[in-house]
Amino acid sequence: MQAAVITGGGSGLGLALAKVYGKKYDKIILIGRNLKKLQNAKRLLEDEGVSCSIDQVDITDPGQADDFAKRAFHENAIRLLINNAGVGHFGPAETLSPAQVHEMIDTNVKGTIFMSQAFIRHFKEKGAGEILQIISTAGLRGKVNESVYNASKFAVRGYTEGLRKELAAADISIKAAYMGGMDTPFWVNSSHISDKSRLRDPLSIAQQIADQSLETDDILFD
Repeated sequence: MQAAVITGGGSGLGLALAKVYGKKYDKIILIGRNLKKLQNAKRLLEDEGVSCSIDQVDITDPGQADDFAKRAFHENAIRLLINNAGVGHFGPAETLSPAQVHEMIDTNVKGTIFMSQAFIRHFKEKGAGEILQIISTAGLRGKVNESVYNASKFAVRGYTEGLRKELAAADISIKAAYMGGMDTPFWVNSSHISDKSRLRDPLSIAQQIADQSLETDDILFD
């Protein structure tokens, strides 16, 4: 029974990915910091017939990432890690607070690195595995009022491309998805996007990611 792990799986694209990949995998494991969101997501998924478990993990803590990976691989046949968790703060470059900068770098960059490191160790022991990085078009080009968010996503893109070369000889697939804005809770407290009607449906994006990942390493939505 193969399992997939999704970070930031309590809502938004993470939950949509869980619904889609729940049809492809025997079990979905959602992790995140907000236990209430995870519990709600688990109920929704199980109502749709998806086998699901949850684990409260702070991916910015390498110790928690390692401990979770050990538990997950001990109890499940993990095949896929989807690094989906991310945060964004937007506005003129000089107005972002140190706390906002730290949160974006810690979650988007360090969290992705710590989780990837933890899983690569186990994938190498197993001899196979796949990591899918959810990056955003902010990792492809700079955007107004997104300077630090851009920086975090460009960093994840560089890390992903480096991993792909480093692990080329191993049976560990490294893939990346670059998409624009979606209609998710990511934008609830943000005024960065004035016209939210143009935001895409996360479930349709999740399905396209799953379909295109079978054919290409870089999945682009523009």
